Amino acid sequence: MNRLRVLFICIHNSARSQMAEAFFNQQSGDKYESESAGLEAGNLNPLVVEAMKEIGFDISQNKTKEVFDFLKQGKHFDYVVTVCDKASAEKCPYFPSQKEKANWSFPDPSRFEGTHDEKLAQIRIVRDAIQKKVIEFINTLNTRF
Repeated sequence: MNRLRVLFICIHNSARSQMAEAFFNQQSGDKYESESAGLEAGNLNPLVVEAMKEIGFDISQNKTKEVFDFLKQGKHFDYVVTVCDKASAEKCPYFPSQKEKANWSFPDPSRFEGTHDEKLAQIRIVRDAIQKKVIEFINTLNTRF
């Protein structure tokens, strides 16, 4: 059986898309699978790694990837979900295999200001919002497939 494939995209694949991929793959079982990428590869945000570790997800060894490499490789995705602002999302390529594209706009953790603890608190809010949205998305997919 071919699994339904989802691609999560943000600007640098350093925070939001990494979180979405981790949540999706953990929650979706073996019926679906996801990957993540950025418009350009960056470096994993260490505060995001810390926030994810707090709730049992170790993404510290994840590599950042570029969405255009996936396109060149001819990767197949049924759904493409951008988790960045709408202007950035419009720069994302179209995958011929995609059935749907969605934009879930979440604040960019790399732009958060304040102390370590203040930034971490803001990241937790984004993390929890992404987790909630991913669960809603999986529930929607389950009603369709």
